[in-house]
Amino acid sequence: MEAQTSTKPTAEKELFIKMVISNWELQNARVNKLISKLTDEELATPTAPGRNNGVWVLGHLIAVNDGMIPLLGLGEKLFPELEAPFVGEANKPGVATPPIATLKESWVQLNAKLTQYFTELPAEEWFTRHNSISPEDFAKEPHRNKLNILINRTNHQSYHLGQLIYLDKK
Repeated sequence: MEAQTSTKPTAEKELFIKMVISNWELQNARVNKLISKLTDEELATPTAPGRNNGVWVLGHLIAVNDGMIPLLGLGEKLFPELEAPFVGEANKPGVATPPIATLKESWVQLNAKLTQYFTELPAEEWFTRHNSISPEDFAKEPHRNKLNILINRTNHQSYHLGQLIYLDKK
């Protein structure tokens, strides 16, 4: 019996990748559905007293998800200008943000590009190191791979979807 090499994807790895991408797509569909039905006024409302508003949450999701492109070695960010106002800054007064329509358009463009990248990425690549871990650390912690980044970002998106749901007045 021939031993499997670690570079050749197994059916189990391909199934696992498909499951993770499917969950990512499900969370995107849920966010898409919600932001398409929320009015600009609802998006501008804080998700809870003293918390970020929906505009900030949407911009934050775009900025963080856009960061996956260079992190996974797939290219450059599409919207680097969203980093400053939406990552680390918690909806501070006076911070300039793009119009809501622009953010919604950026969200659609980003997800189309990420879907393209994810479907084109060979299965064996998902289990390789991402760009924020050194080769030495990756050798010690191989679970810190590209697929783990997608799992983490899917969970992050689910968390913020939970916040956005409070803006839906039904």
